[in-house]
Amino acid sequence: MSACKILVVDDDTNICELLRLYIEKEGYEVVIANDGEEALAKFRSESPDFVMLDIMLPKLDGWQVCREIRKISQCPIIMLTAKGEVFDKVLGLELGADDYVVKPFEAKEVIARIRAVLRRAGHTDEEPVKEVKWDKLSINLTNYELKVDGVQIDTPPKEMELIFHLASNPNRVFTRDQLLDEVWGFDYYGDSRTVDVHIKRLREKLEGVSDKWVLKTVWGVGYKFEVK
Repeated sequence: MSACKILVVDDDTNICELLRLYIEKEGYEVVIANDGEEALAKFRSESPDFVMLDIMLPKLDGWQVCREIRKISQCPIIMLTAKGEVFDKVLGLELGADDYVVKPFEAKEVIARIRAVLRRAGHTDEEPVKEVKWDKLSINLTNYELKVDGVQIDTPPKEMELIFHLASNPNRVFTRDQLLDEVWGFDYYGDSRTVDVHIKRLREKLEGVSDKWVLKTVWGVGYKFEVK
């Protein structure tokens, strides 16, 4: 089976090359366009399976490109926006986009959203869904979705990865250094206060949700997701 071909459209060449690097690493083929007219030309000539489309583009903006693509194809589209405003998101979805990503973004989140949209579009993806569930809590790392009592809670990617890691290892105590290595990676140069800040933010979202589990501090050691 040939690799899924993804058209990346952005006038920032650095963003294009960064996305190319991460997307090709996942086994997909990448085609680049830097303005709206080039995007439509390459869409017609390359017949991509998927489009990553920036809103603010020279010649034709992302909304115009999305409209033109939708006249001839139902190819999945993810909009890229630097604003993060509700208007941008709603308009993009109304024009037929399948999802959106707000800049600045993390590569892991972009890849997760690409996979999720491809699955919804019927493309096969052999990677199993990464999801863990506890009472009133669902953490889906494949789609980067955290739900509390069925309601999706906006959660930054690194907070999502941290709570997923802890909840996937219930009652195991992790030191701050272990969490930095296993969630942030060995090449991260921050200090343990980074973990504390993320734990604090997660507690603000999860405190009191359930009496069957708790995000607990183990004094002098680190943290654990304690299941009672």
